[in-house]
Formats: sequence, structure tokens, C-alpha cells
Amino acid sequence: MVIPERLFTRGSYAEARRIAGVLHKETVGGALLLVAAVLALAWANSPWAQSYADLRDTRVGPASLHLDLTLGTWAADGLLAVFFFVAGLELKREFVAGDLRDPRKAALPVAAAIGGMAVPALIYALVSLGGEDGALAGWAIPSATDIAFALAVLAVVSTHLPSALRTFLLTLAVVDDLLAILVIAVFYTASVSAVPLVLALVPLAVFGLLVQRRVRRWWLLLPLAVLTWVLMHASGVHATVAGVLLAFTVPVVRSEAAGGPDAGPGLAEHFEHRFRPLSAGVAVPVFAFLSAGVTVGGLSGLGVALSDRVALGIIAGLVVGKAIGITAATWTVARFTRAELDEDLGWVDVVGISLLGGIGFTVSLLISELAFGAGSVRDDHAKVGILVGTLCAALLAAVLLRLRNRRYVRIEKEEGRDADHDGVPDVYQRGPSATPPGRPGAAG
Repeated sequence: MVIPERLFTRGSYAEARRIAGVLHKETVGGALLLVAAVLALAWANSPWAQSYADLRDTRVGPASLHLDLTLGTWAADGLLAVFFFVAGLELKREFVAGDLRDPRKAALPVAAAIGGMAVPALIYALVSLGGEDGALAGWAIPSATDIAFALAVLAVVSTHLPSALRTFLLTLAVVDDLLAILVIAVFYTASVSAVPLVLALVPLAVFGLLVQRRVRRWWLLLPLAVLTWVLMHASGVHATVAGVLLAFTVPVVRSEAAGGPDAGPGLAEHFEHRFRPLSAGVAVPVFAFLSAGVTVGGLSGLGVALSDRVALGIIAGLVVGKAIGITAATWTVARFTRAELDEDLGWVDVVGISLLGGIGFTVSLLISELAFGAGSVRDDHAKVGILVGTLCAALLAAVLLRLRNRRYVRIEKEEGRDADHDGVPDVYQRGPSATPPGRPGAAG
């Protein structure tokens, strides 16, 4: 009898350690994100609300290059390009040198990300039908997952999520980010200017050539990256796309001259270590501060915002759509591959992770501004929906995962047990996915 392959297995120890390091940085970034969002909301609903709006709408930059942008736009187009650059590096590394280079392991988070975007978009469309003209433009708003915010919630409720679920959540969010940037590029680009778009390929190609030759000199790479971003911005395509394209040119695995895959981290991981603190600690919190400041107008204003089908569709998409989409996609993969959940986990854990996926913030705020125009009444209503939906999803996920925390603590202890004191926990030395002691794994 053939034993079915299991879902949510631990993977290699090298990957588990790397994921733990990434999530630690994202958790710190999530805390900063929460602080930034709370400060923005408090300021925007204080007697000094106009000063917040004045700050957000302050224009800086050279007008001759059409870069006299507001601070809010600089944050959305410029700082989030750093965020998407890091996401692109992470995604490429996962599929080239991480555990997801195995198509069987990649199928689950990819399917879950697709389901977690499609179902919320469908629910939003159904709820917004019959609303005012233009409401359907926000169909992609509830499709995003904010990994930093989700990890901050986990930290607050002190949930010891098993490594397999943490890896799944991170990979799901990274694939989600890539799909989101594709949606932005395809559906939220009003017009395209061909000349700057073609010209953007020149610095992009030179950047790619240099990094393929393992050049790390910032004074060569940074001007090329900025020029690519400027030309992409001028083309009409959202400038954050440049961040993903630049990331995809970076090699993951070390060259043979440098010792090959087993010699240590490649250039992509090097860049990721350098830029993730900037992304999680500066870019995303600053964007949140300049975008989350919605003037609600008290309980009456909140009631008006929540009566808008746009806000209701977003809330339903984030809370219900994400839970159904991710769980259903996971069940479908299990059904058609005849795979079973890892023996330590149950479907209630999948639902909990799916609810965490409903914590949509950073990319949701960005899509809202693209769909309805930053600062518009409908954008404000959409952002209220994002905040309420995210809060509801976070509370439901926290309650459900907290109820499972005793089991998670037991799994964590098992994952940390090292009876032979060789530096590798015993659970990672059993079965085909075990990493031999002393070997770091195929890092890229």
C-alpha cells in the first residue's frame, strides 16, 4: 500500500532556519506597521487632521521629470518598489533553491494563493453589484495578504505556530504579492507610453548583466535601478513593477567559480538580507502612515462608510472570501493528489491560517488608491473596509489559533529536541526531507 504524501510537512532544517529568520524581521516590521497605522488614524481623526492631509499631499521632486509627486505617491510608488523587490527576491529564491523547487511542494501554496485571491474578488463583485457606478473597480482590494501584519497578530497573541504552517503562510503571502503586482500591472494601468517602457528595458538589462556577473557595487547598481524605476513610472505602468523585474534578474545560486550551490548564500539572499530591514522597517510603515490616515468622522461617519457596498464587499472578501478560498484550494489539492495533512495538524489549523490570510493591509491600501483615487470619498470608504475587515480577520484567527496553542507548544518542543547534540533537531533527520548534519542545504 502506497502511503499518501502529506501536506504541511516541515521540509529541510536549513529552510526552516531561514524562514524563522525572515519571519523574525517581518514580525518587527509588523509591529512598526501597526504603530504607523494607529498614529495615522489618530492624527487624521484629531483636531489637527488638516495638517496630516497637508503633509500627505506635500509635493517634492523635479517637475521637469514629472516627478513632483506628493509624499503619499512617493510612498506608494517609490517605497513600495523596495517592498516588491524583496518579495521578488524571496519568490525567486523559493522556486530556484528553496523547498518549493519541487513542483509537488509548490503546488499547495500556489493553489492556495490563487484561491485566496479569486474567491475574495468574486465575493466583492457579488456584494458590490447594484452599488454606485465604478464600485467594481475595487474587485482586487480584498485579494491581498499582509504577512507583516499577520505575524504581528501572532506575536501579540503569543501563538507558537509550527514551522510548517509558518513556511506555508510566508510562501502564500509571497506568491500573493506577485499575483497582486500582476493584477496592478494588467488591470490598474490606464495608459501605456511605449517609448519610456522600452527604454526601461535598457537599464534593467544592464542591471541584470551586472548581477549575473556577481557585481555588488552599489554605486553601479543603484543608479540603474533608479533609472529603471523612473522610466517605468513615466511609461504609465505602476512603478512598483520595476522592483519585481529587478529582483527577477538577480541570481539565486552561487556561480561555480564561487563554489557552487553548496558554498553558501547567493546574491539574491545577500540582497534580501540587506533590503528586508529597509522594506519591513521603513518602506512599509511609512507607506502605511501616509495611506491609513482616514478621517472617519465619528460613529456617524463610520456608519456611512460601512453602508457603502465597497466597504461591505471588502470586509466580506477579507473575512469570508479568504477563509473559503485558501481552505477550499488546500482541500482541492489534498483531494486530487490524495495527500493527507501532517499527522500533527488538522483542518481547523488550515482554517486558522486562512483567516490570517484575510489580514490585508499594505497592498490592499495601494490597490484602493489605484482603483478610486487617493483621498477620494470612495477610497476613504474602501480603507475603512480594509481596516474593519483586517481587524475582524485578525480577531477570528487569533481566537482560533489560540485555542490550538497547547498543541502548537508541544510541536515546537518536538521540533527543538536535539538528543544527539549535533546541532540539528531530531525531527529534521527523519525521512526523505531530512538535512544531513553539518550540511546547510542547497542555499542559493
